[in-house]
Amino acid sequence: MSRLLFRLGQLSRQFWFVPALMTLAALLLAELGIHLEERYGVLPGLSFVYGGGETGSRSLLSAIASSSIGVAGTVFSITIAALSYAAGSMGPRLLDNFTRDRGNQVTLGTFIATFAFSLYTLRSVQGGEDVPFVPHYNVTFALLLALGCIAALVYYLAHVTGNINMTRVVNLLRNDLRLTLEEVTRPDAEASGCRIPPPDFWEGSETLRATGGGYLQQVDIAALTQRAAQAGTVVRLLVRTGDYVFPHMAVAQGQPVLPPRTLDTLLLGDERVSRQDLEYSVRQLTEVAARALSPSTNDPVTAIDVIDRFGDALCSLRDREWPNGCHVHGGELRLIVPTTDFTGLVNTMFRPIRQYGAGDPAVVIRFLEVVNEVALCLRGPERRRALLHHADLMVHDAMGKIENPSDRADVQERYGRVRATIPS
Repeated sequence: MSRLLFRLGQLSRQFWFVPALMTLAALLLAELGIHLEERYGVLPGLSFVYGGGETGSRSLLSAIASSSIGVAGTVFSITIAALSYAAGSMGPRLLDNFTRDRGNQVTLGTFIATFAFSLYTLRSVQGGEDVPFVPHYNVTFALLLALGCIAALVYYLAHVTGNINMTRVVNLLRNDLRLTLEEVTRPDAEASGCRIPPPDFWEGSETLRATGGGYLQQVDIAALTQRAAQAGTVVRLLVRTGDYVFPHMAVAQGQPVLPPRTLDTLLLGDERVSRQDLEYSVRQLTEVAARALSPSTNDPVTAIDVIDRFGDALCSLRDREWPNGCHVHGGELRLIVPTTDFTGLVNTMFRPIRQYGAGDPAVVIRFLEVVNEVALCLRGPERRRALLHHADLMVHDAMGKIENPSDRADVQERYGRVRATIPS
C-alpha cells in the first residue's frame, strides 16, 4: 500500500495529470448536456441560455475550440522557452517546479478542456429540416468556458512571472527542506532509548542484494519493521534514502536471516525525490547558490538568500533531534536504518558555498553572521562545534582570497563574534 500511494503521489504531480482529469470531466459534461437536452429540451424561463440556430452554434463552437487550443499552444511554448533560459542560472529544479505547480496545470487544463468540450459538442449539432438539433445548454457552457479561458490566461501570465522569480524559487526549495526535516527528525521528547548493536553482532548474517539499479526513493519502515518482528530477526539497511543502488549491490543484512519480501519495502526509481531524502533537498538549494556564485552569473545576493534559508532550516531544529536509526517492535530492536546527522547536514549545506563563495566578502560576512545566529538558536555543544568548524574553514579560505584590508577586517570582526558565541 505504501508503494502504491507513493507511486500515485508521483503520478498526480505529473504535468499532464490534472489537465487529463479536467478534459475527461469536460467530455462527460458535454455528453450529459446533450443527453439532457435531447430528453427534456430547453426549460422555459431560462433567458440566459443560448438561443441561436444551427449555423450560429457551429460558428461559435468552432471559434471557441480553435482559439482555446491555439492560445494554449502559443503561450505554453513561449513560456517553456523562457523557463529553459532561466533554468540555466537557477538549475533544472525550476522546470520541475513549473511542471508540478497546480496553477500551471489547472490553466493548461482549462484551455484543453474548453477545446475538448467545444469539439465534442460540435459533432452533435445537426441542421436540415428533418431532425435539427442545437445543444443550447452546451453552447452556453462553452461561452462560460471561453470567459474562464480569458481569466486563466490573465492569471497565468502573472503566475508564471512569479515562478521564475529567484526569491520565489528559493522559498519553494526552503519549504521542501522544512518538510523533509520534519520527516526525518522528531521532537526531543520522542527520543528512542534503543542502541545500535556492535559490528560483531552481524557476523554470520544473511545479506540481501539488489536485483536492479536506481535511486532509493523510499523505505517502508513500518512494513519492514513488522516483517522483521514476525520473522524474529533484526534487519540493518546498508543504504539510505537518496543513495544510488547498483545491481547486485548489498543493500541489507538480517540476523540471523532476512524476513520474506524485504526487497519489496525498498522503492527504487530513476531520480531522487525530496521525501525522506534530506541531502537532495539541501543540494537543490546549494545548486542555486553555486550557480549564482559562478563567474558567468555573479549574483551574490541570491547566494546570500540561500544562506539565510539554511539558517532558517537549522534554527527549526532547536527542539528536534535525529533518531539513531533504530526501530523497535514489541519492545525489541527490529530495524536499523542509516541516517544523516547534524554534522552531515551542515557539511552538505555549507561546503559548496565555502568552495565557491570564499572570495566574495559579502557572502563571507553574511555566512558568518548566519552561523552566529544559528549557534545562538541551537542547543548542544556538538551542533555548535559543527558550525564553528565551517566558520573556521570559511575564514581560512577567505583570508587567502580577499585582498582589501577593510573587507578582511569586517570578516575578522564577524569571525570574532562567532568565536565569542562558540568558545573552543
